[in-house]
Amino acid sequence: MMDDSAEFGRRTFLLAAAAVTVAGPAGAAVPAGATGPGRGSRASGARSVGAYEVIPLRDATGTFFLDRQAAFPAATSDDWELARAVDPGAFGPGDAWQLDFRCYAVRGPRGRLTLVDTGVGPDGSPAEGWAPTPGRLPAELDRAGIDPADVDTVVLTHLHEDHFGWSVGLDGTPAFPNARYVVQRREVATLPDGDAARTYVVEPLRATGQLHEVDGASRLHSARGRGGCVRVVPTPGHTPGHQSVVVEDGHDQVIVTGDVLVHAVQLVDPAVGYRYEADPEAARETRQRLLDEARARRAVLATAHLNQPWTALG
Repeated sequence: MMDDSAEFGRRTFLLAAAAVTVAGPAGAAVPAGATGPGRGSRASGARSVGAYEVIPLRDATGTFFLDRQAAFPAATSDDWELARAVDPGAFGPGDAWQLDFRCYAVRGPRGRLTLVDTGVGPDGSPAEGWAPTPGRLPAELDRAGIDPADVDTVVLTHLHEDHFGWSVGLDGTPAFPNARYVVQRREVATLPDGDAARTYVVEPLRATGQLHEVDGASRLHSARGRGGCVRVVPTPGHTPGHQSVVVEDGHDQVIVTGDVLVHAVQLVDPAVGYRYEADPEAARETRQRLLDEARARRAVLATAHLNQPWTALG
């Protein structure tokens, strides 16, 4: 049982952690359902980070197959109340969890194009059994004016079905023919025998020479003469080799989080675990560290499964 001071401290932390806004393209708070700028010099809903442009691409949206309490068993009524204020679209009907499945494109100087994750994929992909396939990433890329042949780097934050679905076609042909696919070596090495990721995406990309395994933090692109860059950083716990993507230029920073957090309840209380974390303690430590560092840098989070792409920490 907590004493009164411990409980007061926990409530203070939760209220501070809940001081987040769903941020629009220019960094201002916007209500749910608001839209970003129209197409033109910037893709719809995009966010500028110095020389870079980060573009959210919603592949799918739907209802999770478990209700929210089953997915996050340690969450309290206070946690849910605070989370609802951050991401109201995630709630209902009843105890259902509503979530997006989102990828991000990063346009950089000299025509560099990076894609972070490839969504649930088409009908027949490994995610079909539980996720809302087919996804619409190809149409989203077209809407953003992105030709798959122009993508030079695909970052897979991890090898769960809803993050690699459009990496290859159903016949194993890489969907981004001129890209290297960046994944942590540990993520590949720890795939269980028989895992769909091996046969669906790892082996085809190895066969074409496009699988690029990295060990730890790695810089992918730099903005020459500006100090900006796109880099991957290990964020293990959800899976052993999970990684996130940092886009930064000067004082601006966007962190594409992957599945470090999958629901707003983990924003308001980072100690709340998700049922499908490979190492819950490592996931909790990673989540707390990432949020602390993001808050200190005034970074914006680009999340995969919240119902708005941008979260600015207060």
